[in-house]
Amino acid sequence: MTIKLGVPSKGRLMEKTFDWFGARGVSLARTGSDREYAGKVEGVDGVELVLLSAGEIPRELKAGRIHLGVTGTDLVQEKLGLWEQQVETLAELGFGRADLIIAVPRCWVDVDLLEDLDAAAAAFRKEHGFRLRIATKFHRLVREFLREHGVADYQLVDSQGATEGTVKNMTAEAVADITSSGDTLRANHLKILSDGLILKSQATLFRSRNAKLDQDQKKILNDLLDQLNF
Repeated sequence: MTIKLGVPSKGRLMEKTFDWFGARGVSLARTGSDREYAGKVEGVDGVELVLLSAGEIPRELKAGRIHLGVTGTDLVQEKLGLWEQQVETLAELGFGRADLIIAVPRCWVDVDLLEDLDAAAAAFRKEHGFRLRIATKFHRLVREFLREHGVADYQLVDSQGATEGTVKNMTAEAVADITSSGDTLRANHLKILSDGLILKSQATLFRSRNAKLDQDQKKILNDLLDQLNF
């Protein structure tokens, strides 16, 4: 029997995750070509490496098909309703940091706070006859955040790429997106609302609350967590 550890399958998230585990005596590595999603684990027995996209890992944790997984806080909270009942946070890994924020055109000089956005949304609907559009791929988190802060008269429009460009392309009036430096927002003449921080995210090691463990698997998990100094 083994326990399954889900890790991002490519890019800096994969490399940084490998480095984080390696610094704690657990070696993770891809095997085969870059097109093969296979890997190996050394330094602790009974752990199987599963390479997935970061966006797939929350789903696999919820389904209990993997026991542990590394992915962003934002993805877990967006994709899993009542996420704390589905997964347990074991460790924040200190990389992959990004903020989920709300941004509006820089030329909106009177819009700096969420209450200003609410007023602007009401005025926009009155003038144009439809709701102000906010482009995002984080529908759950954005909707909950705006509801908590009393913002109404908006609609979320789905964006799966180049969200910051939707205002320039006139497919949205504002955006809610992940940013690390803010450079892309500034390049697209957008500004973050002063109280528009929805979530601070980073790569995190999660444990599935739904994955079944027999006695052998519990021992493997405890051995791994001991190796990681938990």
